[in-house]
Amino acid sequence: MSGTVILSEGTEFDHVVQEVSKYINLYAMPFEKDERSFTRIDRRENMYGGKGTVYMIQMFDQVELANNRLAAYMVLLNKGDESGFHTHSQRNEQELYVVVHGTGEYRERTALEGSIRKKILQKGDITSIHSVGYHSIENTGDEPLIMFVITTNNPR
Repeated sequence: MSGTVILSEGTEFDHVVQEVSKYINLYAMPFEKDERSFTRIDRRENMYGGKGTVYMIQMFDQVELANNRLAAYMVLLNKGDESGFHTHSQRNEQELYVVVHGTGEYRERTALEGSIRKKILQKGDITSIHSVGYHSIENTGDEPLIMFVITTNNPR
């Protein structure tokens, strides 16, 4: 995986917030805490060998959840932006994508070099990947692809 850059307020940060805010409200209400905005935005270039830029909008602090990746928005702003094939087997996680806006091609396979199953996703679609599978997603539309990501963690 390519390195993660945490965006600070400025042009790129403001652009991501402005684009995503057209489609969703960027706030969270952690248990027994006041409602507030997201905690940070991570930028990942060529994520898992994919193309372009993927933004991860983290909705909770790491101490608020057992696995901080339980609640994040994955945002692919431009057509062709993609997260490359990857697995969650080392962390024994399963992952759900809930498409909030846009259109994308979801791909999965059972092994690193296995045959690929593809599905075009759009608003309202949900995918699930088991920890031993590989998956990728690409923005194939002309608008941002925004997905709410839920990752379960099953400690070994």
